[in-house]
Amino acid sequence: MSAATPSTNAPHEIVERALELSRADACVVIADEQSSTNLRWARNALTTNGVTRGRTLTVIATVNGREGTACGVVSRSAVTADDVEPLVRAAEAAARDAGPAEDAGPLTSGAGIVPAADFAGAPAETSSDVFAAFAPALGESFGLARRAGRELYGYAYHEMVSSYLGTSTGLRLRHDQPSGTLELNAKAPGTGTTTTPRSAWAGRATRDFTDVDPLALDAELAQRLEWAKRRSELPAGRYETLLPPTAVADLLIYQLWSSSGRDAAEGRTVFSKPGGGTRIGDRLSELPLTLRSDPAEPGLEAAPFVLAHSSEGDASVFDNGLPLGATDWIKDGALTRLVTSRHSAELTGLPVAPAVGNLILDGGGSRTLDEMVADAGHDGPALLLTCMWYIREVDPATLLLTGLTRDGVYLVERGEVTGEVNNFRFNESPVDLLSRASEAGRTERTLPREWGDWFTRAAMPALRVPDFHMSSVSQGV
Repeated sequence: MSAATPSTNAPHEIVERALELSRADACVVIADEQSSTNLRWARNALTTNGVTRGRTLTVIATVNGREGTACGVVSRSAVTADDVEPLVRAAEAAARDAGPAEDAGPLTSGAGIVPAADFAGAPAETSSDVFAAFAPALGESFGLARRAGRELYGYAYHEMVSSYLGTSTGLRLRHDQPSGTLELNAKAPGTGTTTTPRSAWAGRATRDFTDVDPLALDAELAQRLEWAKRRSELPAGRYETLLPPTAVADLLIYQLWSSSGRDAAEGRTVFSKPGGGTRIGDRLSELPLTLRSDPAEPGLEAAPFVLAHSSEGDASVFDNGLPLGATDWIKDGALTRLVTSRHSAELTGLPVAPAVGNLILDGGGSRTLDEMVADAGHDGPALLLTCMWYIREVDPATLLLTGLTRDGVYLVERGEVTGEVNNFRFNESPVDLLSRASEAGRTERTLPREWGDWFTRAAMPALRVPDFHMSSVSQGV
């Protein structure tokens, strides 16, 4: 007899129904309930706002056979109770049609894992109320900008995702993940030594917008537009460069994404040891840098267990529900962990270390970026960057990346910002940069400019690099 249809479309009931309907040897179900709200503005005035809601249901079915365990994964959006059985059958059919899964293993049993006390509770939701304090301050910043002759453009976005995880082994877990981003551009006409329109950018990541100050951001952008009144041209070359936290985050997030334990053990990455094995234990920086992730990090809280909607690289659907804890990827300058699933850890002999949804770099420094600027440019021109974009990999063996500077490269001479210069294309490896960095400033929460659509929970210091490679001049703004 088939399982009874739930009386509501509550996510926990949808998960339970999918598990009851399953005829597979093992089954994992993930219901993601998402709500979002946003504000958009241009030329010092709000233009649009909106609220969205949605659901995605993922069913992972495994079928045992003589040659091994096969796995089928099917995800669909806007699922109601009536859609559950077809989705379950589709996952089972996909498993029967698939070959043995390389990463197959027993599902997490739940031993030692505390079930979610609120698994049956309603999903958390966001609404426009999250902007209750932010919006009036934003309106005030519009007035200040208008009177000063600059225009503000930007976008504020807040999202809440409630994930319900259930497995045929009895695991019932839930995680509510808030995330918010603010991107603010200020523009002004050219003046002084240039007729080129001036532009500056600032961004923030937040859980609830109570810690975002639009007036402070506007003041920061006004200062950068003031610097840009004097513009000069510099050739490509190597320069003493101050990388702000947002730029450091973009580089090190890419490094984390490239930290596959299996790929390193197989000799394919910058973390591979010549002659075989990995570089775990090698010193990557003379500075006491610690690169870490921690699902309980204050202000950057992330899921404390694996939520894997597909198997790829060093992530495995068979690890769903596996507890996550604090992980040091680099400790006091030495490489200590690479990303592994249970399967890739078994293959390589490395510890199990799944990826966590945040990234923090601690450098032991306490100085602000302004204080670091005061020590720059005494032996020749130095550069202060705003952010990077269009970052692409050139060589996985060295993790050489290329990309462009954006929205302001500032000239520092004898400890003072004296103007703006042209943009550049850069060629650098984040691993090599860590070995050459001469100072790390104070760690602070930041929004990665390039990867902010996928990774928002980061805290980084500014870094001083004595010889950052600007490989060519860019005409971008």
